[in-house]
Amino acid sequence: MAKRPEPVQVVKQRRDAVLQSLVEGVPYIQFMGIHFDRRGDELTGVMPYADKLIGNPMLPALHGGATAAFLEVTAIIELTWSSLWVRMEAGEEIDISSHRLPKTIDFSVDYLRSGLPRDAYARARVNRSGRRYASVHVEAWQDNRTRLFAQATGHFLMPQKDD
Repeated sequence: MAKRPEPVQVVKQRRDAVLQSLVEGVPYIQFMGIHFDRRGDELTGVMPYADKLIGNPMLPALHGGATAAFLEVTAIIELTWSSLWVRMEAGEEIDISSHRLPKTIDFSVDYLRSGLPRDAYARARVNRSGRRYASVHVEAWQDNRTRLFAQATGHFLMPQKDD
């Protein structure tokens, strides 16, 4: 007899729990206040405004380091999520506690305009992901998705199964 499919709510809860465990496993993400909204396999990074993120209080503008960190975190979580998604969809049980994140090889940020003192959003796109190496592009905006304030491209060393 064929296995009965799980209720949609159970599948959603399991996916959300895996994402939450992934994000909670990196204390820096909590320090920055970053969280992720999930719609199916698509993630949007959200960095809620906080005074500690301001670099130039005279403007005021988001600190370039906070912006770069937000972009890099979004790229790494998207890259990891995209590999976990395939495994989850195949029915594999995911144990985040033993999962290792990709390591940044290089990360280049383009600051397109000042980040304003408000919430920021980012989405990453995996351009290439192989067994050893991955390339990711990430874009950040605030009020208008078509008006980016920063973008970045990163290259990452993928964790190996035997590491």
